[in-house]
Amino acid sequence: MTTDRIADMLTRIRNANLVRHQIVRVIKTKIIFSLTKILKEEGYISSFEEIEIDNKKYLLLCLKYHNQKREPIITGIKRISKPGLRVYVNKSNLPNILNNLGIAILSTSKGIITNHKARKLGIGGEVICYIW
Repeated sequence: MTTDRIADMLTRIRNANLVRHQIVRVIKTKIIFSLTKILKEEGYISSFEEIEIDNKKYLLLCLKYHNQKREPIITGIKRISKPGLRVYVNKSNLPNILNNLGIAILSTSKGIITNHKARKLGIGGEVICYIW
Protein backbone atom coordinates (compact mmCIF):
# COMPACT_ATOMS: atom_id res chain seq x y z
CA MET A 1 0.00 0.00 0.00
CA THR A 2 1.54 3.26 -1.10
CA THR A 3 0.89 6.50 0.69
CA ASP A 4 1.61 8.69 -2.32
CA ARG A 5 -0.70 7.52 -5.11
CA ILE A 6 0.36 10.33 -7.47
CA ALA A 7 4.03 9.32 -7.26
CA ASP A 8 2.96 5.71 -7.80
CA MET A 9 1.04 6.67 -10.94
CA LEU A 10 3.92 8.73 -12.34
CA THR A 11 6.40 5.93 -11.61
CA ARG A 12 4.18 3.37 -13.34
CA ILE A 13 3.96 5.60 -16.42
CA ARG A 14 7.73 6.23 -16.40
CA ASN A 15 8.52 2.50 -16.07
CA ALA A 16 6.02 1.51 -18.78
CA ASN A 17 7.57 4.06 -21.14
CA LEU A 18 11.05 2.63 -20.52
CA VAL A 19 10.00 -0.87 -21.57
CA ARG A 20 7.60 0.40 -24.29
CA HIS A 21 4.39 -1.01 -22.81
CA GLN A 22 1.17 0.06 -24.48
CA ILE A 23 -1.11 -0.02 -21.41
CA VAL A 24 -0.61 1.00 -17.77
CA ARG A 25 -3.01 0.18 -14.92
CA VAL A 26 -3.31 2.65 -12.04
CA ILE A 27 -5.66 2.82 -9.07
CA LYS A 28 -8.49 5.29 -9.60
CA THR A 29 -8.89 8.22 -7.22
CA LYS A 30 -10.37 11.64 -7.88
CA ILE A 31 -6.98 13.31 -8.29
CA ILE A 32 -5.59 10.48 -10.45
CA PHE A 33 -8.67 10.78 -12.69
CA SER A 34 -8.11 14.55 -13.00
CA LEU A 35 -4.44 14.03 -13.86
CA THR A 36 -5.38 11.43 -16.44
CA LYS A 37 -7.87 13.79 -18.10
CA ILE A 38 -5.14 16.44 -18.36
CA LEU A 39 -2.70 13.94 -19.87
CA LYS A 40 -5.34 13.04 -22.46
CA GLU A 41 -6.19 16.68 -23.25
CA GLU A 42 -2.50 17.59 -23.65
CA GLY A 43 -1.83 14.61 -25.94
CA TYR A 44 0.51 12.61 -23.69
CA ILE A 45 -1.75 9.52 -23.68
CA SER A 46 -4.05 8.33 -26.44
CA SER A 47 -6.97 7.19 -24.26
CA PHE A 48 -7.99 5.84 -20.89
CA GLU A 49 -10.66 3.49 -19.63
CA GLU A 50 -12.13 2.74 -16.22
CA ILE A 51 -12.34 -0.88 -15.12
CA GLU A 52 -13.34 -2.66 -11.91
CA ILE A 53 -11.52 -5.72 -10.56
CA ASP A 54 -12.60 -7.27 -7.24
CA ASN A 55 -14.60 -4.15 -6.28
CA LYS A 56 -11.55 -1.89 -6.82
CA LYS A 57 -11.60 0.72 -9.56
CA TYR A 58 -8.64 1.12 -11.88
CA LEU A 59 -7.78 3.24 -14.90
CA LEU A 60 -6.12 1.74 -17.96
CA LEU A 61 -3.96 4.34 -19.69
CA CYS A 62 -2.95 3.82 -23.32
CA LEU A 63 0.47 5.37 -23.84
CA LYS A 64 1.47 7.08 -27.08
CA TYR A 65 4.63 6.45 -29.08
CA HIS A 66 6.15 8.24 -32.08
CA ASN A 67 7.28 6.14 -35.01
CA GLN A 68 8.44 2.63 -35.91
CA LYS A 69 11.08 2.74 -33.16
CA ARG A 70 8.31 3.41 -30.63
CA GLU A 71 9.92 6.45 -29.04
CA PRO A 72 7.67 7.57 -26.17
CA ILE A 73 5.80 10.88 -26.31
CA ILE A 74 6.51 11.38 -22.59
CA THR A 75 10.28 11.85 -22.40
CA GLY A 76 10.34 13.00 -18.78
CA ILE A 77 8.06 13.03 -15.79
CA LYS A 78 8.92 14.41 -12.35
CA ARG A 79 7.00 14.65 -9.07
CA ILE A 80 7.53 18.07 -7.47
CA SER A 81 5.28 18.51 -4.44
CA LYS A 82 5.54 15.52 -2.11
CA PRO A 83 3.67 14.67 1.09
CA GLY A 84 6.74 15.61 3.15
CA LEU A 85 7.50 18.83 1.24
CA ARG A 86 4.71 20.77 -0.42
CA VAL A 87 5.72 23.22 -3.15
CA TYR A 88 3.47 26.20 -3.83
CA VAL A 89 3.79 28.96 -6.43
CA ASN A 90 1.92 32.20 -6.88
CA LYS A 91 0.74 33.58 -10.21
CA SER A 92 3.99 35.48 -10.85
CA ASN A 93 6.21 32.40 -10.25
CA LEU A 94 4.41 29.81 -12.39
CA PRO A 95 6.92 27.30 -13.82
CA ASN A 96 7.94 27.31 -17.47
CA ILE A 97 8.90 23.77 -18.54
CA LEU A 98 11.40 23.54 -21.44
CA ASN A 99 10.27 26.86 -22.93
CA ASN A 100 6.62 25.73 -22.92
CA LEU A 101 7.36 22.37 -24.58
CA GLY A 102 6.30 20.60 -21.38
CA ILE A 103 3.62 21.21 -18.79
CA ALA A 104 3.40 21.63 -15.05
CA ILE A 105 0.27 20.32 -13.40
CA LEU A 106 -1.02 22.35 -10.47
CA SER A 107 -3.67 21.87 -7.82
CA THR A 108 -5.50 25.19 -7.51
CA SER A 109 -8.72 26.58 -6.15
CA LYS A 110 -10.15 26.03 -9.66
CA GLY A 111 -9.19 22.33 -9.64
CA ILE A 112 -6.32 20.41 -11.23
CA ILE A 113 -5.02 22.48 -14.17
CA THR A 114 -1.89 23.05 -16.26
CA ASN A 115 0.51 25.95 -15.82
CA HIS A 116 -0.71 27.45 -19.12
CA LYS A 117 -4.32 27.59 -17.92
CA ALA A 118 -3.24 28.89 -14.50
CA ARG A 119 -1.35 31.71 -16.24
CA LYS A 120 -4.51 32.64 -18.22
CA LEU A 121 -6.64 32.57 -15.05
CA GLY A 122 -4.02 34.47 -13.06
CA ILE A 123 -3.84 32.01 -10.16
CA GLY A 124 -1.20 29.92 -8.43
CA GLY A 125 -1.31 26.72 -6.42
CA GLU A 126 0.53 23.55 -5.45
CA VAL A 127 2.84 22.17 -8.15
CA ILE A 128 2.06 18.46 -8.48
CA CYS A 129 4.42 17.41 -11.30
CA TYR A 130 6.28 18.33 -14.49
CA ILE A 131 5.78 16.41 -17.73
CA TRP A 132 7.73 16.88 -20.94
